[in-house]
Amino acid sequence: MSSPHPELFPDLVAGVERPALRFGERSLTYAELAAAAGSLAARLDGGRRVAVWATPTVETAVAVLAALLAGAPAVPLNPKVGGQELEHILTDSRPVAVLAAQEAELPGPLAEWTRIDVATEAPTSAPSSASAPAPSRPLPPEPDPDAPALVVYTSGTTGPPKGAVLPRRALAATLDALADAWQWTAEDVLVHGLPLFHVHGLILGLLGPLRRGGELRHLGRFSVEGVTRELAAGATMLFGVPTMYRRIAEALPADRALAKALAGARLLVSGSAALPVHDHDRITAATGCRVIERYGLTETLMNTSARADARPRAGTVGVPLRGVELRLVDGTGAPIAGPDEVGEIQVRGPHLFTGYLNRPDATAEAFTDDGFFRTGDMAAHDRDGYVRIVGRKATDLISSGGHEIGAGEIENTLLDHPGVREAAVTGEPDPDLGQRIVAWIVPYDPARPPGERELADHVATRLAPHKRPRAVRYVGELPRDDMGKVMKRSLGQA
Repeated sequence: MSSPHPELFPDLVAGVERPALRFGERSLTYAELAAAAGSLAARLDGGRRVAVWATPTVETAVAVLAALLAGAPAVPLNPKVGGQELEHILTDSRPVAVLAAQEAELPGPLAEWTRIDVATEAPTSAPSSASAPAPSRPLPPEPDPDAPALVVYTSGTTGPPKGAVLPRRALAATLDALADAWQWTAEDVLVHGLPLFHVHGLILGLLGPLRRGGELRHLGRFSVEGVTRELAAGATMLFGVPTMYRRIAEALPADRALAKALAGARLLVSGSAALPVHDHDRITAATGCRVIERYGLTETLMNTSARADARPRAGTVGVPLRGVELRLVDGTGAPIAGPDEVGEIQVRGPHLFTGYLNRPDATAEAFTDDGFFRTGDMAAHDRDGYVRIVGRKATDLISSGGHEIGAGEIENTLLDHPGVREAAVTGEPDPDLGQRIVAWIVPYDPARPPGERELADHVATRLAPHKRPRAVRYVGELPRDDMGKVMKRSLGQA
């Protein structure tokens, strides 16, 4: 049956004989992926939600594609999620079944839910066109663009996680806008080791290549060696988070093969958190390549990015993507027009979610009367329109001595100190200043960390005296979530 709507994945529907996915030694062509996902889609009830146990495997890819083909909204589940949070997500989303790899051991909270094992005929070595199976039945017609595609749960930093309902048109809009910005084509081969339960790894990193008709090579688990191997073997794009790029930057001085592999890549992309400027500089110095940063949220998918045909600027997340309306507003909601003035980011466009599942109150609160989504992120424009993220309004904007101070620029400055390996900045109550700036430092040499006065002077002489940390706390590591973001609320409770 033909569809009146444009296909999300034209090459999948066409069943072309070209590599689509590879996870370790297991690979699928588009024809094989269509056969496996189409067979599973026929078992699903379109329109009724299904959960996906989102391990970094071929089975997760097949499960998500099957749900999308069937028109069944998929709820990706983090395999490392705690029992209480998992129970909340299941109770809130009420999936009719959980899709999982046959060998996956599911935790107790999933015992009462119907389980569907995901099968795939993927061979253990590269398939030949002669042996590739064809779809056993026609694939379902493409659902309406406004139909829900995914329900992705937020991190829950301000309460129980909320399910952001992402329509199919949002997926298409954001992936096509990235293709425009990054010149992403079917000739590109993407490599990454990101988890498949979040926007970065799942939508951009899995569905992105399939939307373009290109190939994904998933590392299963990130490693510098895996990045080197795949880029040297023809991969053209690398996706990562700042913790991954920091490991790459630290390995580069002694690893010529890594430097050569990175230098041959067409595009290096970092996201999910700000990439420190000193890591940008170390990678560029060793490879001649600059890392592109982009900015998005679960509810908005991608809002901005540096473009492949323009020079990236360290410390910025580029310009608004095609189709994205972006404005900065002050505390009263009035737009900010001047360069370098800090305001909250608000966005509008076809890339937005439709609302929070079962939370009309939270949905209404998230949007302005004219349809802009309140991101809660603070930023400034430079004179050329590049966006510089200051941080989250709730955790990264510090009101100290009458000044509104962004944690990000202080963190970048601290990272320029040779004795600082990692840094995070928070604010805590102060009877005189309102809030005082606190630096959390992971030193390179725990036995000889840089002194508190030394770090305060380092910041004061490079930024401004009122931005210096008033307290320094040394830790062995910074608490991070699965995407590498520092969990500052955990620091504040330490």
